[in-house]
Amino acid sequence: MISVLFAILTAVSNGSGAVLQRRAAATVPDTKAMRLELIRHLLRQKVWLAGIGLVIVAAVCQAVALATGPIAVVQPIFVVELPATLLIAGYVFRARLPREVWAGVAAVTCGLALGMASAAPGGGGESVPGAAWISALLLTGVFDGLLLAWSTRLRGNARAAALGLAAATGYALTAALMKDAMGRLEDGGAAALFTSWQLYATAVAGAGALFLLQNALQAGSLAASQPMLTLGDALISIAYGVTLFGESVRVGWWLLPELIAVVLITVGCVTLARSPLAGGAAPPPPRVR
Repeated sequence: MISVLFAILTAVSNGSGAVLQRRAAATVPDTKAMRLELIRHLLRQKVWLAGIGLVIVAAVCQAVALATGPIAVVQPIFVVELPATLLIAGYVFRARLPREVWAGVAAVTCGLALGMASAAPGGGGESVPGAAWISALLLTGVFDGLLLAWSTRLRGNARAAALGLAAATGYALTAALMKDAMGRLEDGGAAALFTSWQLYATAVAGAGALFLLQNALQAGSLAASQPMLTLGDALISIAYGVTLFGESVRVGWWLLPELIAVVLITVGCVTLARSPLAGGAAPPPPRVR
């Protein structure tokens, strides 16, 4: 229950941070894409800094969640970040949420519940043998490299989707490295944590994923990048959990409800990401009849 609670707190903080970052990144000219000038431009915007502050809070909550639960349980819960964020934004703006938003919230929530009940993730260890990381890092690097090369040939929302998936891969890798580092903290204390390469690799992978996310948000709409980011993070994290930590998920005929869950979450994310609240703005007031 502790891991689930902190996973939900992570999702709320991450979703709120993503909305603020999107609001700032949308003002960056296309000429600064995939360059360090993009980050320098964003550093001058208070709304972006606030978003980064929420990301830091989310990182702390995520570390606690991963230290107390399987990665295949913790990471999929993060799909609730966008619904939670929009509900909070509606309360802050004192806005009446349209039916489409409530339908999106219901789709994501039901999809998550169906997926978790069908997959029943669990088990596994707390750390990864060093040799297993070699192939995992190589495959991740090749996959992200192909996505980045492909994204250079795309424009607009297609580019945002490709970069969103690349960012998702980076965030999933960050979570796996963080869980491994936290496992060493439990086994050997603070000395084992701060002498493990996984801790510093977590920082590098996280920074790279953040950079890719900013470019995804700058390239196109949130409706294009968010579903790839949300589902990519969840599914790739489950793959890391199964292959690196020895966690288990149900397969066989259970794949059918799991696929339905993925479809529900995708439709819900697209619906929610199209809301004005997802762009960091209040929705237009209702018409007076």
